[in-house]
Amino acid sequence: MVQRPGVPTAPELVLETDLGSTEMSPGRTYHVGRDPLCEICLDDARVSWHHAVLRPDGDHWTVEDEHSTNGTWADGHRVHAWRVGPGSELRFGSASDGPRAVLVGPAPPPRPAVSPGRPSRVSNPAMTGTYRQPTTVHPLLARAAVRIGRAPDNDLVVDDLVVSRRHAELRALADGTYEIADLGSHNGTFLNGAPVERTAPLTDGDIVGVGHSSFCLVGDQLQEYVDTGEVSLDVQGLTVAVDHGRKTLLDDISFPVGATCLLAVVGPSGAGKSTLLGALTGLRPADRGTVFYDGRDLYRDYAELRSRIGLVPQDDILHAQLTVRRALVYAAELRFPQDTAKAERQARVDEVIGELGLRQRADQPIHSLSGGQRKRVSVALELLTKPSLLFLDEPTSGLDPGMDRSVMHMLRALADDGRTVVVVTHSVLSLDVCDRLLVLAPGGRTAYFGPPGETLDFFGFTQWPEAFEAFENERGRDWAAEYAASPQHRMYAVGAARPPRRADADAGGATPATPAATAPPKAQSWGSQLSTLVRRYAAALGADRTFLVIMIALPFVMGAMARALAGSTLTRESAINALLILCVGGVLTGAANAVRELVKERTIYQRERAVGLSRSAYLMSKVVVLGAVTVSQAVVLTLVGLFGVKSNAPGGRGVFLPPLIEITVAVALLSFTAMMLGLLVSALVRKEEVTMPLLVLLAIVQVVFCGALLQLDGVPVVEQLAWFVPSRWALGAMAGTIGLGAIVPGPLTDDPLFAHSAGVWLLNAGMLVALSVLFGVLVLRLLRRHEPAIMRK
Repeated sequence: MVQRPGVPTAPELVLETDLGSTEMSPGRTYHVGRDPLCEICLDDARVSWHHAVLRPDGDHWTVEDEHSTNGTWADGHRVHAWRVGPGSELRFGSASDGPRAVLVGPAPPPRPAVSPGRPSRVSNPAMTGTYRQPTTVHPLLARAAVRIGRAPDNDLVVDDLVVSRRHAELRALADGTYEIADLGSHNGTFLNGAPVERTAPLTDGDIVGVGHSSFCLVGDQLQEYVDTGEVSLDVQGLTVAVDHGRKTLLDDISFPVGATCLLAVVGPSGAGKSTLLGALTGLRPADRGTVFYDGRDLYRDYAELRSRIGLVPQDDILHAQLTVRRALVYAAELRFPQDTAKAERQARVDEVIGELGLRQRADQPIHSLSGGQRKRVSVALELLTKPSLLFLDEPTSGLDPGMDRSVMHMLRALADDGRTVVVVTHSVLSLDVCDRLLVLAPGGRTAYFGPPGETLDFFGFTQWPEAFEAFENERGRDWAAEYAASPQHRMYAVGAARPPRRADADAGGATPATPAATAPPKAQSWGSQLSTLVRRYAAALGADRTFLVIMIALPFVMGAMARALAGSTLTRESAINALLILCVGGVLTGAANAVRELVKERTIYQRERAVGLSRSAYLMSKVVVLGAVTVSQAVVLTLVGLFGVKSNAPGGRGVFLPPLIEITVAVALLSFTAMMLGLLVSALVRKEEVTMPLLVLLAIVQVVFCGALLQLDGVPVVEQLAWFVPSRWALGAMAGTIGLGAIVPGPLTDDPLFAHSAGVWLLNAGMLVALSVLFGVLVLRLLRRHEPAIMRK
């Protein structure tokens, strides 16, 4: 409300409640209710969600009841509208013992942005709930060191499974100052959002992050603040552009999200919903703008705060072959510190299974669950570490209306249980369970932000399809400008507390986003991660019956074909064909095992990488498990094909070992290299469906460039291309073992790589090893390409 010149203005007042005081300026309206976004939020069941409003009215203030259930009282009278001023006493919900508020005035001088004792690194004090009052105050007098951790014998015990048993230590130095030391914790110690490598100096107002707890040094005290999950999210001016700024995906998006609020984000395709999700989670930071997590700059303090954010992508982040309990147990092993006891992890898994209503499904394979139940398991996985902010991308996609409503009610319950939930959705069936709705218009602009029940009336439609058709048909309409001029914008967006603009914002317009570029801490050591990944991957493959059948049958089938061609002796007519079939069989078994394995797990990898998964440990787990399977298949293939077959090798001996053993080694190396080539293809492609045609193409290339059909030696370009074909070197090793040039004389076998020589055989084997390493390095680079943007910094 803006006062006209010459008209008396209402006085500045202070509204005092049991929770604190609120300065009331005559230029604003103040809402009272249980809604966390109200300026005066009262957490009492008798208070309605939107209970009353205090507004300036000429030279005085008026309190108006907003049709509350239990009523509003002013100076002992139940009122609908009542003039109030200094000394007025208000009651909400009950005349005798309802939440009480008293108006006093005039307002005292403005308080500093950060009150004494509050951590100075809280960027937006007005939006924080965690840092308003310390949970505990620990005196530091006469203490040289204070050890922090999960174990009961620490000086400060933090009962949080993401905290190590011996996590950090606060040390008093000889000059009277302090430093914080990380004690080799698995999830990291953070100073003002940045990871502490070993030690770091500590000054008054600094925030030391340990799991969900924060510690602030204030004089000779250590104040502890605990993130219980009831955190706010304040989004200011998010802008994302691509193609060197020529195309805008998000255009100056701003809105507040109160603690324990359920926010839905809807809009037509291409409106920037997924881009907004990346910006809010910090995985793809905005080019300009700021996201405040409970008053702290998320981009600045991302290294610490990312562990408090859960993200459920549209695709399931689960190995569908595993049971619900087993999948969650493996996830807990990866996310909790290495020193967490098995019983502690199991207890947390049982807790989230119960919280999500999955007890009856705990021992069922995930692939046998309904779509809604699978989504519950994905949410359960994210809840293991108790995130305060939970984001979900299209959780109801592909579900029937009943399942859609069930999932949305689950999210409502999660928010009510003490966390803030943001859901991106195309479905408008169950928006009524949400507290706030953000509608994005084409071009990534805000078309509406406010209660879902007011949305269609705001747009002037009676049904959602009409609204979405209008977005498509009225391209020239400035939806964002209409909302910016609306009462809903003033009430639900502008009314939230905002921090003062920073100096860099004043100098350059919008605030540039400057996220931390540090890698997330690893909850487990590299070896421990590898062990968990190997066991999980082996369990998933072992439960995949289709894979098991193919894995067992393929080497026997290819070996039988080789045996049929070889006969009882490798002769001029049979030798090349038998070796060629071994090459084809080795390539097919190795490549077929691996060609789908990375692309089908891409969503899982992206999410786990964002929370600290080692890229090399992930790849090595594939190499170990698939390598063991592939080498076993190669042994079976060779033995079925050549056991008992006379090789006609020179003197009946191979270059180093008996011919059958040397050929087995060569086929095993070929299969392993083909497996690495299959992983490379799997890392390159974007869709699982294209892997099978590429597998056929790989087999054809191996046949053409192996040297059994075409002369390669001395042919420019073709010979050089064949260097990168694994079957070329494998056939050379096998041909050298049996002395193929003597069995089948001619220009085709007069190839230097076919010589029965120790040096040549080692060259062939060495090149297979070198190609395996090359393909592995390339896979690592390609995995990086598929990681969240923040991980590639």
